[in-house]
Amino acid sequence: MLRRALTWLLCTLLGLAALSLLWVGSYRVINPPTSFLMLRDRIDGIQVKQQWVPLSDLPRHLPRAVIAAEDSRFCSHHGFDLDAIRDAMAANAEGDRLRGASTISQQTAKNAFLWPGRTMLRKGVEAWFTLLIERLWGKARILEVYLNIAEFGRGVFGVEAAAQHYFGKPAHSLSQLQAARLAAILPQPIKRSASAPGPYTRRYAGQILARTRVVERDRLDSCL
Repeated sequence: MLRRALTWLLCTLLGLAALSLLWVGSYRVINPPTSFLMLRDRIDGIQVKQQWVPLSDLPRHLPRAVIAAEDSRFCSHHGFDLDAIRDAMAANAEGDRLRGASTISQQTAKNAFLWPGRTMLRKGVEAWFTLLIERLWGKARILEVYLNIAEFGRGVFGVEAAAQHYFGKPAHSLSQLQAARLAAILPQPIKRSASAPGPYTRRYAGQILARTRVVERDRLDSCL
């Protein structure tokens, strides 16, 4: 009985692994048609705005701003920033404000394949999909998918829709400051505005703008 149960469990896990490989592999060449957050907004009756734009069509300072804001080690890690994880664990253990350590790769895996939540199960599945996209996609594709499905407001997904929504222009025409302001609202896209930023978002965008120059100077975007 136990052997049968273990065999069934092993076959189930192998089947799920195979399906995930096919799913991730297909998104290497096919753009993800939707996400759980997009489905959430549609269910809530919110019009979803998204328009896919290739990474090659974006101004270089836009991905640089996102790397500066979200994951400065994006090009050097393999999906997980161990230094950031250790720093976050130390800060949280000392009772400081809770910090996260999700990389762009982890956020892309979550946005493209998974549901919102902080359970151990979801985090474990997120780690699996992060490993897969790192192996099967490469850095440029990971960032391209992230920039096109990240949430920038209720019903606003991807940098093209965000550029049109906040600034009334296509993403390829964004200035460096506008790109920094879009990056500044990523942690809290529902509460923050890129076109009418509050004092904190304005200051944070200025910091991102300065960090963007460091990304360019130190070639922290060399994997793109």
